[in-house]
Amino acid sequence: MSEHVVDVSWSRGEHEFTYDTYSRDHEWRFDGGITVPGSANPAYRGSPGPVDPEEAFVAALSSCHMLTFLSIAAKKRLVVDSYDDHAVGVMAKNAAGKLAITHVTLHPKITFAGPTPDAETLERIHHLSHEECFIANSVTTEITVVQ
Repeated sequence: MSEHVVDVSWSRGEHEFTYDTYSRDHEWRFDGGITVPGSANPAYRGSPGPVDPEEAFVAALSSCHMLTFLSIAAKKRLVVDSYDDHAVGVMAKNAAGKLAITHVTLHPKITFAGPTPDAETLERIHHLSHEECFIANSVTTEITVVQ
């Protein structure tokens, strides 16, 4: 078992506190000392620059899948030179009628140092990566990997 701690801070500052005017900007502080600016998505009155929670969720799924993939590849003695993903999350109403990230599609592009594994082997590694990803195991979002 492990704990994962993030400090999230928001302050009204000089903004008026009404739904239309309060700032959605805040900070995420991680235990390694990194601070990430956060906000709501601009569609929900957030600032366009900071990371919004929906983007962070999609990034967490993509990152977890990648790290699990790399672990499995290393154990299979497959040498990965690079792994790039274009992850796309879709927000829609779920079965309960609530807005949620209902589907995430991962588009990993992987370069191997040696021979590239065949499509069946890659599919098995991606399937196992999904099955073993801590974040994927924590959510109900449908996740698809497109190679």
